[in-house]
Amino acid sequence: MSTIDAPQRVAQPLPGPAPRLLVIQAPYYEQVVGGMRRGAERVFDEAGATHEVVDVAGGYELPAALRMALSQTGAGYDGYLLLGCVVRGETDHYTFICDAICHGVMQIAAETGAAIGFGLLTVDTLPQAVARAGDDRHNKGAEAAHALLGQVALRRRWSL
Repeated sequence: MSTIDAPQRVAQPLPGPAPRLLVIQAPYYEQVVGGMRRGAERVFDEAGATHEVVDVAGGYELPAALRMALSQTGAGYDGYLLLGCVVRGETDHYTFICDAICHGVMQIAAETGAAIGFGLLTVDTLPQAVARAGDDRHNKGAEAAHALLGQVALRRRWSL
């Protein structure tokens, strides 16, 4: 971890009904993604949000699953949280996969204006990922959950 300490955040309640959120996770690295999800769930609980969780095979499937979820009219989700982890290997595969995931999610976000929290760890080693999924303020799932709730609040503000 770096010497710069991550901010201590507290989830703010959102105006209106409790947000209903969908977590789409790629639990290939279960210890890491599970830790990130638990961090996000703490944030959701603080904000009074409810959520459902669905699994996909790997990080590469996150954008397609997001697109499928958004196409389900009547699903009624206020926002979507994507969680996954890609660890660098010895080939270019890592770069291609990370680029594809990031571009896919950004394209969907820009096209749809959906409230999306993006918690994809792209790390060199598994210990780096574990350090970002612990029960502390460095948990990247919690950070992505805070970002998602901010996007939900913004959508609600502009939808009035």
